[in-house]
Amino acid sequence: MNESNHFSLAGRTALVGGATQGIGKAIAIEFARLGASVVAMGRNPDGLARTLEDLRNLPDIDSQRHETLRIDLDDWKSVEPAVHGFLASRSPIEILVHNGGGPAAGPAIEASPEHFARAFEHHLLCGQILAQAVAPGMRDRGYGRIVNVISTSVVTPIRGLGVSNTIRGAVANWARTLAVELAPFSITVNSILPGFTRTARLEALFKGRASRAGASVPEVEQEALKGVPMRRFAEPEEVARVAAFLASPAASYLTGVNLPVDGGRLALG
Repeated sequence: MNESNHFSLAGRTALVGGATQGIGKAIAIEFARLGASVVAMGRNPDGLARTLEDLRNLPDIDSQRHETLRIDLDDWKSVEPAVHGFLASRSPIEILVHNGGGPAAGPAIEASPEHFARAFEHHLLCGQILAQAVAPGMRDRGYGRIVNVISTSVVTPIRGLGVSNTIRGAVANWARTLAVELAPFSITVNSILPGFTRTARLEALFKGRASRAGASVPEVEQEALKGVPMRRFAEPEEVARVAAFLASPAASYLTGVNLPVDGGRLALG
């Protein structure tokens, strides 16, 4: 690895969750462009195959080796044996991106206990399993980066996302707890809080809002943009570049941070 380039990921291996689409796929591609070998993780085999093809079509840097790991975070009990089985026959993971699809929309008061339990299992229990699996290797290598992709709802709840608001807050505090525990071993733990980002999930949320309000999707989008000082939505690649910074040597003294990538939305208060 070129130590003179503090933003290079050459020689590093990254496990990237939710890598079949949206922010997760953008992160996988950005990491690969910076030299990392990427393990694209997700549950959709066709999506994983497309991501792997895209990764392998990038210019090769330092003999990169890109792979896939099929895991369904909705079946949390299957995650631990799958991850440990995968890691048993390979070099350690030095970068973990904990990222998964958000819970279904709806008011918190209408959500069943099962809705909260499933979201807790998907986001927090699986995050714990993944962190426990990769932390020993990070400690041995003297280099570790855990990056969580959460939401601005950690700071300000988003209307109509009751379960998501609740679980994202739990993940953020779990991450800050880990940051303190793992800091002595040169392992950093940080969370990205994306604002409105052009993904399939945002499109689905806006369609749902439009249907409930009897409005058009463009009308819903324009209303949402009123709360974004930059007056536009983020592209997944913009979030990915922030993740790449947090994963790089340049961020070696940054840990326990919830970092908004939201066009100034939270700055409005």
